[in-house]
Amino acid sequence: MSKLTLVIVDDHPLFRQGIVDTLSLEADLHVIGQSAHGEQGLELIRDLCPDIAIVDVNLPGMNGQQITHELGAEKICTRIILLTAYDDIEQTLHAAIAGASAYCSKDIQPDDLLAVIRSVAAGLYVINNHVMTPAEFKLWLENQIESSRRSYSEPGSPFHPLSEREMEVLNCVVDGMSNKEIAGILGISHQTVKNHITSILRKFNVEDRTQAVVYALKRGWVKLRPDDRLQE
Repeated sequence: MSKLTLVIVDDHPLFRQGIVDTLSLEADLHVIGQSAHGEQGLELIRDLCPDIAIVDVNLPGMNGQQITHELGAEKICTRIILLTAYDDIEQTLHAAIAGASAYCSKDIQPDDLLAVIRSVAAGLYVINNHVMTPAEFKLWLENQIESSRRSYSEPGSPFHPLSEREMEVLNCVVDGMSNKEIAGILGISHQTVKNHITSILRKFNVEDRTQAVVYALKRGWVKLRPDDRLQE
């Protein structure tokens, strides 16, 4: 029987080692790498292409959601389980939009984490102990976005701070495109794409691409099209 390969990315040594020790007891699981830093964790996943990566949301350097989004943009097939010490609906939505297959609290019990790993390996999604098929996850995500959009919508016409070109770039970001892909689609330079994204983040007063997407989705300025992400 072939083993599931895993990489663990968490900056707390005792917690990370506890996960490794737990997984080492399972005959069907094999930890092939671990890291304590965001950028290093991303490079490790790129190099090793494990079946699953267990990634802390809060990391030095890139955070877990940024790592997840980057891997999705690069079409790397590793499925991501995000672990967090802060369990709230907005962070859950960020994780889902970034492309995580599971989002769990860091106080999860070992047996429950093993169940999440095996569910994710089987192509399912796990959000706060709720196991979903791809179709169920797609519906849940659409409902969460619609609920958030209603909660945050302003009366009348919403303030629209972006230029036409910035809106084009933002829609490409929503579709999970990398900066290189956006440059090719829009016929502009890679640096120009970076400049537009920097401007979008500044105007929205957010820190990263995922937060910008959530901000725009809540206001109904863009539509999420997750069909490609959910195809197996």
